[in-house]
Amino acid sequence: MNTHVGEPRRPPFNAEAARRLREALGMTPAHVAYGMAAAYGLRIAPAAVASWELGESTPTAEELTALAGALWCAPAELLGAPRTLREYRLALGIAVDDLALRLGMNRRAYERLEDGGRWTGNDRQAAVLGEALRLPAPALVRFTGQNEALTEMLTSAVTTRWQAYVRPVGKLVALPKERVQDVLQELHEDYQANMAGTLNWGGGGGADESGRAGRAFLDGILDAFWERVGRRSETGPSTV
Repeated sequence: MNTHVGEPRRPPFNAEAARRLREALGMTPAHVAYGMAAAYGLRIAPAAVASWELGESTPTAEELTALAGALWCAPAELLGAPRTLREYRLALGIAVDDLALRLGMNRRAYERLEDGGRWTGNDRQAAVLGEALRLPAPALVRFTGQNEALTEMLTSAVTTRWQAYVRPVGKLVALPKERVQDVLQELHEDYQANMAGTLNWGGGGGADESGRAGRAFLDGILDAFWERVGRRSETGPSTV
């Protein structure tokens, strides 16, 4: 679906969930449309509700909130996996004004964030944002504009002394020291082994091969960090 300038933003929509929830309530698309009009003042044709369920079109953010109300469910149940700040907020049914108030921002300043504006808040506001929207750590770091700073820290950690970066990385990502320490040590060891391995392949071009391998490893350092953090959170704290 193409989005044109001025067209309402449309969040990801789980058409199958909408149909399943409606049928479980014994409702028809006409009942749903009536409920949206009665409770939210949105006049939606039953054919539009049917079109959403068929995946032929998707509701706007306002329509999705009203649809969730008519189906007696949370907006998150009608959404796909959130990708943007706006989608995380919609999933929880939080109004822009309410979130802006909690952050200590005016509405327009917060709306600029959802439009892709640069984060200018402080650490307290970042913590409030993460808690209010239940953001996973990678999303919070990304939405608060810290990806570049984290990548620089990780690059330095694997190429120099990783121990010096446990505290600053832990503070930036708000994760337990032990988990950050384990992941940084693992990444450092993998990077060094990768470099040593390419140098020991023998033949010409060993240094060039090592350089290419090192750059490839560093290019993916951010994703590798979060993947290993997630893996350790699933297996629990280290017992070593």
